[in-house]
Amino acid sequence: MASVPVDLSKANGTTTNGHATTEAEYDVIIVGAGFSGISALHRLRKDGLKTHIFEAGSDFGGVWFWNRYPGARVDSETPFYQLNIPEVYNTWTFSQRFPDHSELRRYIAHIDKTLDLRKDVSFNTKVNGCTWDKEAAQWTVKTENGGKARAKFLILATGLLHRTHLPQWPGQEKYKGIIHHSGAWPEETSVKGKKVAVIGAGATSVQIVQELAKEASHLTVLMRRPSYCLPMGQRTWTEEEQIAWRAYYPALFAAGRNSGVGFPSKRLDQRAQDVSAAEREAYFERLWKSGGFQFLLRNYNNIVLDKEANKIVYDFWKTKVRERLTDPKKQALMAPDEMPYYFGTKRTPLEHDYYDVLNQDNVDVVDINAHPIQSFTDRGLQLAGENTDREYDYVVCATGFDSFTGSLTHMGLTSKDGVDIKDVWADGVRTYLGMTMHGFPNAFMVYSPQAPTALSNGPTIIECQCDFACDTIKALRAQGAKTIEATSGAEDEWKSTMNAMVEHTLYPYTNSWWNTSNIPGKKAENQSYILGLDNYEKQCRGTMAEWKGFDVVGGGAKAVQV
Repeated sequence: MASVPVDLSKANGTTTNGHATTEAEYDVIIVGAGFSGISALHRLRKDGLKTHIFEAGSDFGGVWFWNRYPGARVDSETPFYQLNIPEVYNTWTFSQRFPDHSELRRYIAHIDKTLDLRKDVSFNTKVNGCTWDKEAAQWTVKTENGGKARAKFLILATGLLHRTHLPQWPGQEKYKGIIHHSGAWPEETSVKGKKVAVIGAGATSVQIVQELAKEASHLTVLMRRPSYCLPMGQRTWTEEEQIAWRAYYPALFAAGRNSGVGFPSKRLDQRAQDVSAAEREAYFERLWKSGGFQFLLRNYNNIVLDKEANKIVYDFWKTKVRERLTDPKKQALMAPDEMPYYFGTKRTPLEHDYYDVLNQDNVDVVDINAHPIQSFTDRGLQLAGENTDREYDYVVCATGFDSFTGSLTHMGLTSKDGVDIKDVWADGVRTYLGMTMHGFPNAFMVYSPQAPTALSNGPTIIECQCDFACDTIKALRAQGAKTIEATSGAEDEWKSTMNAMVEHTLYPYTNSWWNTSNIPGKKAENQSYILGLDNYEKQCRGTMAEWKGFDVVGGGAKAVQV
């Protein structure tokens, strides 16, 4: 979506040709203009703070600005996948239960228009330096186009899945076809009548394959592990329905915020083995027909705790998928007899007609554990164990992202002692509450590692964290405090507590982007707070009374060492 021209006369007194002038000063600088940046900017404006966003893209949207591949859509359902801002949601209607990327950009443009946001945003402005000035107690932010700005507080809203991961294969330079990563997809691309390879079988691949296989002459899915897809249950919303439901939005949003995952659903307080097989099967069927994530969210309470219960769920899922897949070879690959990993321990995509598309004669599936990609050739891919190469016009890399930390470790963010965050985290991520870091005073992360991020509805966890950051800034200013910084001991305790949470679950058995193991050389470690969004927010808010776990300098605030 094209960027709307900025009216510089209405800007925050600090923009010239779309970027901040040298030494512009703010109360708060935000990096990133996705949902996190928008939420923080709106809240800080209401608190009367002079705030500015730096955004690398040419418009708002974050992940929805960059992700434009065929089939890209959200898997959190309306009305919950939106910001809880009445003046916005009372004047907007979605067309579907699960909106696609185009509709989400229209929604975000509506937010901008309604709240008049862009006067406080510098687009096409990539941050390449964030340094702390000890004497002034300010952050200095530098950008690639020569801009520089200073602020007392810094909010890093750079995204969970932003920095694309594109593996390098031998012979890649010889290939005469086209390679696209899903995160950098040219919207005008057509594969009609072309031969296509899709590398990967995660959530992005599922969405891409559903669309490209309908126009490609032939499509191959190169898969390491299958995804355990659930039925989306897509449907069209009418404007009349949404107008009628708006009266209940405040109660729905409040219930979502006070829930474990951001949706007001409740897990069944019963073990899978405590009911008969017939009763269990009937309950599974009801959940399956509900669509969305209901099969996960409302299932029995020991699914990710007990291997036997997990297998019961997997076997039901396998049966449902094999009813859709007609080719025995594809059945064996996409829904194998033995589960490749425990159900629910990595992202579970939603599908509309994925398995029907896989049934098509022009689609095949290759297990790259048995036949790894050996090299590119001038016309395609050579797989190990095959005599000749496979010819492809397009190779689509649904190979994921440098999750959680990738955007933070490539922006020149340094500690108060001048150490780059990538070196601070070289032996593993360290945060306190998943939002603050020792050595980085007055800095906050949103949509972050070591929080319920991957296990929560995006806007809900974003608003939870933005509110904490904004309330902290407001309280510190009221107290006349100069700086706030997490203690090293608080980080140690936070990490050990998070790891203790998952120790007796099935999560540690599965590697994925959830534990950052998808990037070669990156430390694999737990990044998820699993006790629920509601408990997470209570724990974070509990630190504010006496700033437990923080060093606070100046004013009447009391710092408590951990």
